[in-house]
Amino acid sequence: MFENEKKINNLFLYWLYSSLILVFSIIIVGGLTRLTNSGLSITEWELFKGILPPLDQKTWIDYFNHYKKIPQFNLLNPTMDLNEFKVIFYWEYFHRILARLIGLFFLIPLLFFFISKKVKKNYLDTCFVIFFLILLQGVMGWYMVMSGLVDDVTVSHYRLSVHLTLAFIIISTIFWLIKNFKNKKEVVFFSYNKKKIPFLILIFIIFIQIIFGAFVSGLDAGQIYQTWPLMGDNFIPNDLIIDEIHNAIDFNNQSLVQFYHRNLAYFIILYICYLSFYIYKNKLLKLFSSLKIIFIALLLQISLGIFTLISNLNILLASAHQISSVILLICAINLYYYRAN
Repeated sequence: MFENEKKINNLFLYWLYSSLILVFSIIIVGGLTRLTNSGLSITEWELFKGILPPLDQKTWIDYFNHYKKIPQFNLLNPTMDLNEFKVIFYWEYFHRILARLIGLFFLIPLLFFFISKKVKKNYLDTCFVIFFLILLQGVMGWYMVMSGLVDDVTVSHYRLSVHLTLAFIIISTIFWLIKNFKNKKEVVFFSYNKKKIPFLILIFIIFIQIIFGAFVSGLDAGQIYQTWPLMGDNFIPNDLIIDEIHNAIDFNNQSLVQFYHRNLAYFIILYICYLSFYIYKNKLLKLFSSLKIIFIALLLQISLGIFTLISNLNILLASAHQISSVILLICAINLYYYRAN
């Protein structure tokens, strides 16, 4: 049916774009699942059994009874009724269905392109790496959920950060593959060139900021110091004492992770200003338009973060804040690509 190599390569590109959109969608849905405290509503993995939602009252009651056994229900939602449970159930159910869809949507066409032998091996190898990351993401998702079923009312913020970081790595890899495929270049993730290092550092810093954002979310650290620009009455909050190294890396401390998250955002602004100077000094004027887009994306990201904080964690603002982080990362990768090529 697809004997024409050009048609197959066009189909390959459309598939990559569709995969990018699906991964972007699950980041949004996953964030909303977290923000609505819905992630622990299904207490078993149910890789195959959970494809269909409950179809009768008895099954609904069984799911609800399982939820009643975990700390989140007993400590946070002891008055929740079955109808309220259905709301959080459907958030997590849709999240899991979308994850399954992504896995199948990626695997089946990938096998077709592999069998057709019309797509370059370098691109297919990258796709198999992406598929492995998707599988790893699914396993990590369940490992994360497990941390909230026994002793805590929420999941481990460390496991949450790994889960979120994997999602960002997947969407970044797909975007990187698209850029290389469209320009008929081999996919190379890193080759040492000191001229590219400043742009690679920007991507690294954004990933660190994403991790701290996950820490803030997982620890509910946004529920304290809902003021800006100060944390309470001071730049450094009164309850934050960093007198020893172990205090500076105590990432279980709500005040500390919010403090780092705030100030890393300021640092990224300064770093982008440095990149502007670097680009001007080295006469890389073709990169200025990409850098302007990054700066706009960053200002949007920071503004949404501030409004989320002072609005007492409005869910829509918090979701928009996470969405803008994806946009910021993609813009940074785009800038790095043009510098690398």
